[in-house]
Amino acid sequence: MPQSSTTDRIHRLVPSPAGRTHLVEQGTGPLVLLVHGFPESWYSWRHQLPALAAAGYRAVALDVRGYGRSSKPEAPTAYRILELVEDNVAVVEALGEESAIVVGHDWGANIAAASALVRPDLFRAVGLLSVPYTPRGGPRPSEIFAQMGGDEEFYVSYFQEPGRAEAEIEPDVRGWLAGLYAALSADTMPAPGAPDPHFVSAGGAQRDRFPVGRLPHWLDEHDLDVYAGEFERTGMTGALNRYRNMDRDWEDLADHDGAPVTQPSLFIGGGRDASTTWLADAIAAYPTTLPGLLSSHLLDDCGHWIQQERPEDVNRILIDWLARVTSDR
Repeated sequence: MPQSSTTDRIHRLVPSPAGRTHLVEQGTGPLVLLVHGFPESWYSWRHQLPALAAAGYRAVALDVRGYGRSSKPEAPTAYRILELVEDNVAVVEALGEESAIVVGHDWGANIAAASALVRPDLFRAVGLLSVPYTPRGGPRPSEIFAQMGGDEEFYVSYFQEPGRAEAEIEPDVRGWLAGLYAALSADTMPAPGAPDPHFVSAGGAQRDRFPVGRLPHWLDEHDLDVYAGEFERTGMTGALNRYRNMDRDWEDLADHDGAPVTQPSLFIGGGRDASTTWLADAIAAYPTTLPGLLSSHLLDDCGHWIQQERPEDVNRILIDWLARVTSDR
């Protein structure tokens, strides 16, 4: 298998339980697997790939199944989290590595944490961006989300019915993505007290609460074209199916109820991201839930898309943490 240099960025397709997984690789050294969230792709790590390669790592950003150039199984149940863990395992094995450090953002953080939890033999350290680690437990997720918002509908519940969110998004993928990215970015998000874009009013659409006509500073027209082009080609169902398996995840991880992730870990959150404010108790519980935590950061005046909003800060934090994780090797 050809190896990439620090400056080369190599695209490849490798076999996985989903069929094939598309990945982008740069650099040589210890393997760092980068897992994106919703609604993104490998491209959300475009700033990290060259930085990690220059620091002496084999940085690999993949398209999660259902996204980009990776396979898109038809069955909704094919998107449960343990299936995505197996895709990560397959990527590591296909690359000829015996272990990896896994770093995820948004849904990718959940996938990274589950990978470390289920396969500690393979994933020796875990970095979580934006979404804190919360051990499995409590009521079914669908029951929790159904109780949120009062007369309004929480976006996760809104995403549950197949075809419903697709009907809103797919007629104008580019416009919807631009609105969502702006809604959750620190420099373009709605002002305090404005209607929350995480909720949908009765009979309305999620995009009703998105900012219009403004792109966040980190997203130019070319970047938006890359994201929109992928979803215009693949549709949104594969990405949305991740949300439609949260109860199945809860069932599948029953043997890990309350379990901590014990490997060396990292957390980076945005100070203005709802994921970190709503889950502040999860962050406070890290001494118990992430006993191997080496580094934890909240970036001031930063929203949800942290590795794109603040790439220099994230790269510095990642590289410092990776140096600690790999210092004994």
